[in-house]
Amino acid sequence: MKNIYLQIPLSVSDASVLVLATVTRTEGSTPQKAGSSALFGKQGLVEGTIGGGVLEGRVQTIAIGSIDTKKPVHKLFMLDTNVSDGEDALCGGRITILVDPEIERHRNVFDSLRKSSIAGIPGVLITLVTVTTGEDEVGITRYWATENDRSQIPEKLKPLVEPEISSLITRNDSYDFRELKMPEVRDKTSPMLFLEPVIPAPRLIIAGAGHIGKALSQIGRMLDFEVTVIDDRREFANSENIPLANHIINGDIGSALEKIEKRYDTYIVIVTRGHRDDGNALKACIGSDAAYIGMIGSKTKVALMHREFIEKGWATDEQWGRIFAPVGLDIKSKTVEEIAVSIAAQLIQIKNIK
Repeated sequence: MKNIYLQIPLSVSDASVLVLATVTRTEGSTPQKAGSSALFGKQGLVEGTIGGGVLEGRVQTIAIGSIDTKKPVHKLFMLDTNVSDGEDALCGGRITILVDPEIERHRNVFDSLRKSSIAGIPGVLITLVTVTTGEDEVGITRYWATENDRSQIPEKLKPLVEPEISSLITRNDSYDFRELKMPEVRDKTSPMLFLEPVIPAPRLIIAGAGHIGKALSQIGRMLDFEVTVIDDRREFANSENIPLANHIINGDIGSALEKIEKRYDTYIVIVTRGHRDDGNALKACIGSDAAYIGMIGSKTKVALMHREFIEKGWATDEQWGRIFAPVGLDIKSKTVEEIAVSIAAQLIQIKNIK
């Protein structure tokens, strides 16, 4: 899932004309689940989705209206529109959406979130919502917390949220979204507390900018990986040839791979132009903490390389056993695009069973 918060402009003036809408609760069948978010501007939807169709149109109208009033809204929608109403059929469930036109007021929170995400540090966005009964007033206060930095959390909230933070971060599941029970208050204010993990996008490192590397970089971006492509051929490793890559490294493939940090969220695919480059790339990452290492090649080539790595002490049998080679799921791929799809499918398979 794309990190919607990284789409918030750094400029306060630009952020002031945007509205963040978030699904906070669902019941029954709904087009999106809790945690789904969208940004709206004066012209309509900018990024993300909270369900599309009729629902999104209604929320968009509220969001645009709130740009001038600066009044947050927390509203329940009954998704029971009948086809005979002349609108799209809805799901029959119930969905509650928080509309926040005060993004710039939480600038420090979103700045902290952005810095953590860029550094590859997962965290939790904490949102306190208060609704004043009878006055239709909604208040929103946000905090950002990571495993090692919880300084933004008020002392009164720490006993409630701290036990949840580690659990949410450890799961590495950006789709989780929790509502915590708040202590009852005697005045007219009803508080609600929402916790959302924000997990940095997994990193896809593609060694080789040839036809397969180019096709895989496009699919990788569609799947919300942060894509880096490495190749020593400048005519291949450039933004015109690989337009969707987040990062392009033009240089020796083995040396470049050695310098890249290989973490639990790193997926490496080796699709260079030859046996020597494949070997250098594999030596640079085998035995690392990468979540996935895949290498292209025939079964014969892979067997020969396996023997070479073991005989020369470049890898143990256990380390080699973690390599996906030949790379990709066996879907009888023939074309470049089909091979890229088979590799992407394997990446999804490994990522989703972690």
